[in-house]
Amino acid sequence: MWRLCESTHPVLTDEGGAILDERTGRWTHLTPTASAALMLLLAGASREEAAGQYALRYGLSDEQAADDVRTVADALSAQGLATTTDASCRRWWGWRR
Repeated sequence: MWRLCESTHPVLTDEGGAILDERTGRWTHLTPTASAALMLLLAGASREEAAGQYALRYGLSDEQAADDVRTVADALSAQGLATTTDASCRRWWGWRR
């Protein structure tokens, strides 16, 4: 199951959003459509269900919606803000003390 890491704090609206990574103190800003995709993913929907709801919301083809949702999920995972495992997303090499 895809989810945000424990050390992240999302602030999401229909007008966009941001995610605070408390490990680094950095904010990741989201466009309105990326924020919508993230809200659908966080609602507990699978990627497929999220993509279907996203397609209905924005009038997109199923393929385009699936690609958009996957892009958001993969980008946040690559930044260390989300995971598909039970790990808490801690990376020891990211700490600077």
